Amino acid sequence: MQAATRSRLTLTCILITILIDMIGVGIIVPVLPELLEDLTGGSVAQAAVIGGYLVFAYAFMQFVFSPVLGNLSDRFGRRPVLLLSLLGLTFDYLMMSIAPFVWYLFVGRIIAGIAGAALATATAYMADITPPHKRTHRFGLIGAAFGLGFIIGPVVGGELGEFGPRVPFFAAAGLAFANFLFGLFVLPESLPKSNRRKFSIRRANPLGAVMALRQYSSVLWLLAVLFFLQLATQALPTIFSYFTVEVFDFSSSSIGRTLGAFGIGFAFSQAVLAGPLSKGMGEPAVGMIGLTAAAIAFAGIAFSADIYQLYLFIAVGTVSGLAPPAINGVLSRQVPDNSQGELQGAVNAASSLATIIGPLAATQIFSYYTSSPASGHYFPGAPVMACGIAVVLALIVFAIAAWRFELGRRPSVADHPHAPEIPAPGQVRVAPLEDDDDTLDPPRH
Repeated sequence: MQAATRSRLTLTCILITILIDMIGVGIIVPVLPELLEDLTGGSVAQAAVIGGYLVFAYAFMQFVFSPVLGNLSDRFGRRPVLLLSLLGLTFDYLMMSIAPFVWYLFVGRIIAGIAGAALATATAYMADITPPHKRTHRFGLIGAAFGLGFIIGPVVGGELGEFGPRVPFFAAAGLAFANFLFGLFVLPESLPKSNRRKFSIRRANPLGAVMALRQYSSVLWLLAVLFFLQLATQALPTIFSYFTVEVFDFSSSSIGRTLGAFGIGFAFSQAVLAGPLSKGMGEPAVGMIGLTAAAIAFAGIAFSADIYQLYLFIAVGTVSGLAPPAINGVLSRQVPDNSQGELQGAVNAASSLATIIGPLAATQIFSYYTSSPASGHYFPGAPVMACGIAVVLALIVFAIAAWRFELGRRPSVADHPHAPEIPAPGQVRVAPLEDDDDTLDPPRH
């Protein structure tokens, strides 16, 4: 009973870490334009330009440092990397809360991008403490915590912003530091020393991480799937407000409520539906269902003629929440345990690259197709349709990979010649497939 309680406490701790991290990110979104206006003395349009560069700086740092932190966690363990990243986020929010000049914000966002890259470490931690056949469900919980945090954050930030544009940053700093203390006293190490590997700087970069994983051919295909999917899903939040204002004359509250409702449905698909469906149908089938739903939703939204059609296809889009945990579940079984950090670093780097490209491309496409309503190429749904095309590419690549590498097959030890054949001391014990017990084997010291 004590082991089961500790096991659930460990799981709760890592989920709360991700939840609070995303609340801290979302809490500053509503007030960032006002803060930028105060610091620059310029217009909203000028603030938006600077805000775009801040997003770029954050995403670029995540792209570069995700493999670094993933490899460091494979060498020194997950716990120290996670704790240091939480201290980095605390420092970032404090800098932004007292920033007298814009360059303070850029320094803070660069630090936050490096620290935020530890999401890969959190995902690797989850892989460490979870048997392979339960990882889709656990990754779904990560996605749900991620989405729920970003739903709660903007609401809280908007309310706190009534007391001043800097107040949410102090709150975010407090959350990050409280998360650090929570992890310091509750979070155990998940990767035993016997299962660690040496740090290699040649592998600790986005290209190096991918090249190091090329011995697992299926991983490269699945990384491509995640990249195309993230390209679409990262672009949508950026373009959705512009699209709905242009086509449906949405107010800011309408946009917020719509995105909030979508986020709840998306999180429900990840946390509640993904695990049971994967157990019954297999992860590849569930991933394809999620990708198909996303493609239909994007195409439908792009051509929606009225608000009812829009809401219908948004509802269809919530089913796309099945795809990320299913794909990540398949991915985690393609490499041995001592490469989980490196794998998740590569995954996070692919996601960060999509974050760099997707929003920028979507806004440029929107500008081109809406700048002149009287022109023959006026089509506000063009960037949404482009997102749909990216998802279709992801679906095609995933289908080919599933067929070529038999991704639905449960891998044997022979698939990972460098993995230990028997659990090393302190290593997680994998429950048999037919075991429905949802408890985890706690890390031992």
